[in-house]
Parts: sequence; C-alpha cells; structure tokens
Amino acid sequence: MIEIKNVTKKYGNKTALKNINFDVNNGEIFAFIGHNGAGKTTLIKAITGIHDFDEGEIFINGKSIKTDPIACKKEMAYVPDNPELYENMRAIDYINFICDMYEVPQNVREKNISRYAKTFEMENNLNDTINSFSHGMKQKTALIAALAHDPKVLIMDEPFVGLDPKAVFDMKEIMRAMIKSGKTIFFSTHILDVAEKLCTKVAIIKKGELVKVGSMKAIKGDKSLEKIFLELEK
Repeated sequence: MIEIKNVTKKYGNKTALKNINFDVNNGEIFAFIGHNGAGKTTLIKAITGIHDFDEGEIFINGKSIKTDPIACKKEMAYVPDNPELYENMRAIDYINFICDMYEVPQNVREKNISRYAKTFEMENNLNDTINSFSHGMKQKTALIAALAHDPKVLIMDEPFVGLDPKAVFDMKEIMRAMIKSGKTIFFSTHILDVAEKLCTKVAIIKKGELVKVGSMKAIKGDKSLEKIFLELEK
C-alpha cells in the first residue's frame, strides 16, 4: 500500500507538487496521468526516495520513505521511463546484481529470471552486453530485474514506451496476476486507453495539483478517459 499525505515539492519559487493526497491500496492497479511537466515523474521519484519533498509524508506498507527509506525500498521495485542501466554489464549480470541487493535466494532468482526472460523473449540475449540493446530490450531488462525479486509494490514511469505489442500484452497480464495476489501497482502513462482498460483507479495531475482522483468508473462515467483528460486540460 502507498499512502501519500499532503506532499508538496518546490524547486526554488516553482511549486512542482502542491498538497498531493491519495492512497494506492493492495490489489489495485493505479494510473497516474497528466501532460508533460505536470509533476508525474517528480511524485514518482518522491515515492521511491530518489527526490526529497518539502512537506507531507509518504508511506510504503506503513513505513515512512523519509525516516525509513531502506525498509521502504525493500518493499518496492521501480522502473523509470528511461532505464538507466549499467551499459557495459551483461544483462544477466545486471539482473543478478539487482537480485543480490534484494537478497533473493539463488533458487528463487533462477526461477523468476527464467520465467520473465522467456515471457519477454530475452532468453537468448541475457549474455549480451546492455550497450548492444535497443531501447525496448533495455526496458525488458529493467522489467525482468524489477520482477525477479517479487516486489510487493511495483512503481513504473511510462512502462510501455518502447515495448513491442506482445511485450505490452505480456506486461499487462503480469500486472493483472500481481494484483490478484494482493500486490500494489502504481504507474504513469500517456497511453490512456491502456490505463482505462487496465486500471482500477486513476489520478489526474495538472500543474502540480490533483484535479481528479478516484475509481476509474467514477472518474470517466459514460465518457472515455481520453475525453475526460482532454476536457480537464483545456
């Protein structure tokens, strides 16, 4: 569970986030949408402990990201919009490095790496160096590394960018399976039709402020999410 309480973040005189409040419960896929520069990535980096924030609190499964960041990070996996991987490492070495940090037992990591590498059609590429990969292959490597330690909370920033259609389909199926087992998923996306079909809840941010938050059904009503979003952006 992610709890965001009155979070405000400023860069000098600019308020990037203003009094943000919402929860992401276990068993939910939560979409976070907004135009470029609205504050999506800023909030995601605050949740994951990459950026600090000026006011408020963020809790991950009851633990404070401010006062207990290591415990929070043990609960989660984060996939950024532009995977920053160690380019000179082989993919398998990078994934094992992430598993080492999360202290994943050898038998568990082998099983999970094999499973997700097969799902994303990366079995024959794990021994290749990351600098030889396309953006989509780097994204798949980041996803395998994130999923290999079976996180309780999965946080992603534009996770479908660069993925081929099969990988997008497979990732959506993985996400559905995760929430059935009680995990928590929070992600930003510009692909509104995917968010509409996949997510149980949604928040819309504009110029650092929440303009809508609630269940997908309540937010969109009889309209499409795309239409609601465009109306709010006027």
